[in-house]
Amino acid sequence: MKIWRGYGSEHSADLVMIGQFKNAADASSAKEIIDELTTQVMADERAGLIQYGEPQTKYSDGMLALMDRIRVSSIPPNQLEQFLLDVRPEVKGDKIVIRTDESEIAAFLTVMIDKGARVEIFSAHCFPKEAAECDAK
Repeated sequence: MKIWRGYGSEHSADLVMIGQFKNAADASSAKEIIDELTTQVMADERAGLIQYGEPQTKYSDGMLALMDRIRVSSIPPNQLEQFLLDVRPEVKGDKIVIRTDESEIAAFLTVMIDKGARVEIFSAHCFPKEAAECDAK
């Protein structure tokens, strides 16, 4: 079941983001970072420190500690709620493939670039053959 956290017609982006890393270990490491950020943001939401749709201006203590540990410091607080959206990252060899209907993906882009990826982003609506190739690999 999919629960929409926002309202509007923008939920039909069907974006594909592919981060190409130097090797599979780098891709797996970046995916772990995305997972850890997602876990922390969800914990912050449960604790009432983040409310989806409300502008964030500061990091929680837990988020600051995590960002220091994983050495990611370029995601601003107002982008953290992106980790609450329906975004599906998957490691495929030396790549991370992210599929989402959301258009707010800057935080994921930042993680991948910070961790050394070359990134390609496209609409699966406009490039269905390329999107199917990503799903098949």
